[in-house]
Amino acid sequence: MPEVGIQFFAFANLNNTIRSRDGKLLVRLSDLLEGAPESVLRAIAHILLAKMYRKPIERAYASRYRKYISSHEIAGKVHLVRQMRGRKRIETARGRTYDLDLIFEDLNRRYFYGLLGRPRMTWSRDHARNSLGHYDPAHNAIVVSRVFDHPRVPRYAVEYIVYHEMLHLKHPVKLRGSRRCVHPPEFVAEEKLFSHLDDAKQFLKHL
Repeated sequence: MPEVGIQFFAFANLNNTIRSRDGKLLVRLSDLLEGAPESVLRAIAHILLAKMYRKPIERAYASRYRKYISSHEIAGKVHLVRQMRGRKRIETARGRTYDLDLIFEDLNRRYFYGLLGRPRMTWSRDHARNSLGHYDPAHNAIVVSRVFDHPRVPRYAVEYIVYHEMLHLKHPVKLRGSRRCVHPPEFVAEEKLFSHLDDAKQFLKHL
């Protein structure tokens, strides 16, 4: 059994890490978990050790931890901490080919009756393909991969990415028991209203 060092750490999110150094296991837990019930701390220990030694995570432990961090109290603290500690680098909404602010306003008028408040719009710093776009509620920002800011990319593809994230703005993530519902039925129904949905998905598939 190696020596274990554990500390609570002021992460910008609800992170827990474990690593091996010089025969010791070094563990950092989010300071948001100080005061968590012993059963939750045991679940975290099981999860971290399982990941460290590449063993399967028992469902009961995973469920216990997920249920705790999904509680409204903890979720609210995480949201606040991300605002206070997290850094969100906002580049620019105006790209070489497309202006995200203009696209947002156009989509807002066509699909949302102009009722959505515009978040901060920005192109990503790099040409990411693993994350085409996302809405960050903690910083109220929609980020679109710069890979789409190109003359060969049809406008409807950019519009679809922005429209999808606007739906996340309209339909925030909801908790159903211990599970997060990211795409509720009303989200899915409204996504089908996008006029070039099939063309956009076909383009993204080839991308």
